[in-house]
Amino acid sequence: MKRSFIPLLIIFLLTSCAPTKPVDLALEAGFRYSSYGPAYNPGPEYWPEVGKQMAAKFTGAKPATIWIVGIVDGDGTYLNLPCETESPNIRCGYVDMNEDLLTAFDEQGFDVWLQVEAGNADMDELIDIVLKQYKHHPSVVGFGVDVEWYQSTDEPEGTPISDEVAKRWVKAVQKHNPNYRLFLKHWDSAWMPPTVRDGILFVNDSQQFESFDQMISDFTEWGKTFAPSPVGFQYGYHADKIWWKELQDPPKDIGQALLDEIPNTKALFWVDFTVIELFPPE
Repeated sequence: MKRSFIPLLIIFLLTSCAPTKPVDLALEAGFRYSSYGPAYNPGPEYWPEVGKQMAAKFTGAKPATIWIVGIVDGDGTYLNLPCETESPNIRCGYVDMNEDLLTAFDEQGFDVWLQVEAGNADMDELIDIVLKQYKHHPSVVGFGVDVEWYQSTDEPEGTPISDEVAKRWVKAVQKHNPNYRLFLKHWDSAWMPPTVRDGILFVNDSQQFESFDQMISDFTEWGKTFAPSPVGFQYGYHADKIWWKELQDPPKDIGQALLDEIPNTKALFWVDFTVIELFPPE
């Protein structure tokens, strides 16, 4: 008897149309790093230790970092790595400032997000330059865009990301590794893509809160906006020190409150502007 393909076709159509279930990602906890953030650089041994200390504050967390490799420079960005480009908005470094530390992160089980502040530089080209340079590192899990500095050079406001652009960037990132993810970072959810969620971590870096409670309320709304997709948070800014300095353990106390209130929280990063104060070098 000839087997009918109709039931199989129906199953295929139903599963292909079903919404994608969010991947159950492990919690990441660590720090944000930029060349301009900390008061000084304590050296290459320091940064892996900070990530491990931060992760140890949360059950089951994996040490992680937002490692900024491109900062706003003129109308575009400066990459702190050697590269070749014909773009007037991308300036390349002469020395690789990341390779040795990425190797250390590999050895110590980190998740590393490579972030850029693009200015008016072409994001697709930046993705290719950065990931071609560093995709051999097993610690690298994705690429990050600080939307505050996307098509913005004079002030951190940025340009809202459309669904079309978000899809293109996710595809460009996953061309280098299908397991890579994209993170988009801003303080206003209106700057995020309206509906696209797959492959994206949504990071909030808002600051200047009047109180601990106000921060939790604001971040909770961010979490609800993107639920059930994963969200992350940068915190520990000087602007909020007036209240977080009174906490017994600011990185842990804030992070745990976020985990308790926002179930889709998957990333916690203390910012480098105050990291040396909270995690002093030995």
